Amino acid sequence: MKKLLILFACLPLLGACTQTEPVSGNRAAAIVAEIHNPRSKYVVVASHRGDWRNYPENSIAAIESVIGMGVDIMELDLKLTKDSVLVLCHDRTIDRTTSGKGRVCDITYDSIRRCVLKTGHGVKTTHRMPTLREALEVCKDRIVVNVDQGYEYYDLVLAVTEELGVTDQILIKGKRSTDAVAAKFAEHPRNMMYMPIIDILKPQGRALFAEYQEKGIAPLAYEVCWNKYTPEVKECMDKVVAGGSKLWVNSLWASLCGGLDDDAAFGGDPAEVYGKLVDMGATMIQTDRPELLISYLRSRGLHN
Repeated sequence: MKKLLILFACLPLLGACTQTEPVSGNRAAAIVAEIHNPRSKYVVVASHRGDWRNYPENSIAAIESVIGMGVDIMELDLKLTKDSVLVLCHDRTIDRTTSGKGRVCDITYDSIRRCVLKTGHGVKTTHRMPTLREALEVCKDRIVVNVDQGYEYYDLVLAVTEELGVTDQILIKGKRSTDAVAAKFAEHPRNMMYMPIIDILKPQGRALFAEYQEKGIAPLAYEVCWNKYTPEVKECMDKVVAGGSKLWVNSLWASLCGGLDDDAAFGGDPAEVYGKLVDMGATMIQTDRPELLISYLRSRGLHN
C-alpha cells in the first residue's frame, strides 16, 4: 500500500515529479515553475474568460489582451460541437455570446463560425468563436491555460495539447474523486496538471477534501470556494497551505469568496479585498479585474 501511495504521488495529479527547469524565453514555463513551487510568495493571476470587459469573452482578442497585461493564466470553457470540434464557450447555447441561437452540441462548427461574438453588453462584433486548437496556438509558450468547464472532454483536450506540444502548460480542474482522476491519468503516458475544486461549505466539497486528506494526497493546488468565511473555511485553507499545495481562490463574485470580490476591490480599497485573500494564504487568484489585481500585487512585490 505504501508503494502504491508513492506511485500515486508521482502522477501529474500533483504535477511535481517530472517538472523541468523553465526554457529561456518561455514565459509559460516560468509560470508553471511558480505553480509547482509551494514556497513561492509570487501570486499567480488567472483571468476569467480573458479580458471580457473589453472584448468578447473566450475570444482570441480577449486572450491576447490579458497576455499583454502580464496575466499568468487564461481561464477558458469548452463545449463540443455536433461534429466534435472543441470550441471556447461557457454556456450550453450560443444565444448569449453570439449572434446565433441553439445548443452547441446541436450545431456544426461551420455554422457556429458564421455567427459573430457579442460583447458582455450584447453588442455584435466581428470576432468569431475560436476552437481550442486556435486558442492554444496563441497561448503556446506565452501563458498557462486553465480549462474550467471541460474535464468531461479530457481525452479530446489532451490529444490537442499533445499535438501542439503544450500539455505541460495546461491546468484542468474538476470535482472527481481521487480514484477517478488517478484512473483517467493512468490511461495516458503524459497528462495535464490537475486541480480539485472544493466547495468547502457544501457536503460534496467537504467529502472530497476529506478524501484527499485521509489518503495523504497533496495535489498541486486546490480551488477553494466559500460564501462565508467561517472557522471551517479557515481550517481548510490552513491545511491546504500546510500540506504543500497552492491555494486558488476566486474573487469573481461574493458567493465564491465570502464577499472579498472584484467589485468590492474596484469600489473600495483593493488592500481590503485582495490583501485579505493573500493574507489567508492565497497564491493563485482568479479575477474579472486582472489589471486592478496585478497593480495591487505589484505594489506588494508579489507579482512581476
